[in-house]
Amino acid sequence: MNPPPDHPVDPDLPRLASINLNLLVPLLALLEERSVTRAAARVGMTQPAMSHALGRMRRLLGDELVVRQGSGVVLTPRALELIVPLREVLRQTARVVNFPGFDPARDTRTITLAMTNSTAFVVGPALTRLIAARAPHATVRIRTFVEPQPADFTDEGVDVVLLSEAFSAPYPRERLYENRWVVIAHAGTDPDASALDLLTTLPHVAYDARQRVTPYAALDAAGVPYRIGQLVSDFLLVPHLVGRGGGVAVHTYRVAMQMRGQTELRIEEFPLPVAPLGIDVVWNPRLADAEFVAWLRAILVEATAFDHARAG
Repeated sequence: MNPPPDHPVDPDLPRLASINLNLLVPLLALLEERSVTRAAARVGMTQPAMSHALGRMRRLLGDELVVRQGSGVVLTPRALELIVPLREVLRQTARVVNFPGFDPARDTRTITLAMTNSTAFVVGPALTRLIAARAPHATVRIRTFVEPQPADFTDEGVDVVLLSEAFSAPYPRERLYENRWVVIAHAGTDPDASALDLLTTLPHVAYDARQRVTPYAALDAAGVPYRIGQLVSDFLLVPHLVGRGGGVAVHTYRVAMQMRGQTELRIEEFPLPVAPLGIDVVWNPRLADAEFVAWLRAILVEATAFDHARAG
């Protein structure tokens, strides 16, 4: 019989026997969430249990990890150093343990997608229909925002954010689809009036954003005169106001087409060259389930596979 091969002895390994490695998962949750309450909810612990675990982690590491500052908490320098290596260790551990793969037919998770009202209006029905058909035991949660905040990309169990290119994101993004710009007006406007006529003679219902939308920059560059009659903070409300109250607006084709089924709208091509509005996917950087990500990415692509003959 061959003798067992010699392995170098790692002096740190015996010490692990005296450490509760179950603390590492709540530790990472606490460092990423920076909140005992949110971290407890994320890993399925009660708040007192998470507070108790925090005390044990502090004693184990000889560091406070999180400290109160004003109305919130901040991480200590030691805690900030731990996030990346701890996340990688736990991901490697998950691969070693080899959990069963994602099975949409059996999975009971809540799938959380964050986006603006306008994006939800365009893609929400197809997304929920596809997920319901292929993951019948899952729950779909759509969270909406007007303008994304840093927490929208990671908190409240979000899996993925669908984001206009007009908004910045702190994490990598990939293009999902594009939405061309059109001119919308009430269906009863003069049929002989061109899109340019509508833009120069009717008062505009405009999205009240901090950044001017691209078509208005094109109008300004071309010296086209126009008058803003209304400013609205909800982009999705603009077609409704135009269809019911008159005026003209610059909007995206897919929203306008969806809204035309609910109100009387005239849709014309924007008269100047302008790049379409891109909608991107931003994944939660803490989402480590590669099989689920691949499955959901395919769902997103299918749900946004519009008629490309008129795409843009």
